[in-house]
Amino acid sequence: MATNKEKRYETDLYAPIRDYFMKKGFTVHGEVQHCDLTAVLDDELIVVELKLGLTVDLLVQAAKRQRLTDNVYIAIPKPKTRLSSKKWQDICHLVKRLELGLMVVSFLKSGAKVEVLISPTPFDRAKSMQRNKKKRERILAEIKGRHADYNVGGSNKTKIMTAYKENCIHIAYLLEKFGALTPKKLREMGAGDKTLSILTKNYYGWFEKVQRGIYSINDKGKQELADYPEHVKYFTEK
Repeated sequence: MATNKEKRYETDLYAPIRDYFMKKGFTVHGEVQHCDLTAVLDDELIVVELKLGLTVDLLVQAAKRQRLTDNVYIAIPKPKTRLSSKKWQDICHLVKRLELGLMVVSFLKSGAKVEVLISPTPFDRAKSMQRNKKKRERILAEIKGRHADYNVGGSNKTKIMTAYKENCIHIAYLLEKFGALTPKKLREMGAGDKTLSILTKNYYGWFEKVQRGIYSINDKGKQELADYPEHVKYFTEK
């Protein structure tokens, strides 16, 4: 068997996967009607597609095999990436979403080791959405907090206009227009429930406390507020 330092081939995966299913009582064959590996036990048919890495082409190939059976696995060498990493967890979610199984093969000095990381089972979309209910609520709250579409979808390494920043701009606008105010007065003018938190945290460094419970906009805030004419126009018209 090849060592860890030797180049791997898809065929290196065949024997370990074959032996894994044979030990479970399956009859195994390679290259049957374009399927890399088939395993049969009574009326149960399993199809396994072998690849050196998890690619879109592999997922497409495996999805096509689902026309033949619900029990389709993809098998790859165990990746060097930590299985607990976000990237790997995202990959696993996609595999589960496609209702595929995932097997990995480790090539050790003592021999090859096969692990089934995911079994091909129906994906419960309702349960998945329920599990991410809070994230959905955060998205809807963010959308509700934005006054217009100031970002370009697909942007990378650019500053994003968030509902929080719009809220800061609104407060800065009110303070510049009406002078120093209390958080209560700002809320009455529509600045929102997060007004006090925004003023005390002062994330952008725009505000300053002039006396107890009263805040104003500083020179930095006035200067940077000029960078958002569309927002100023919106709040003026509002």
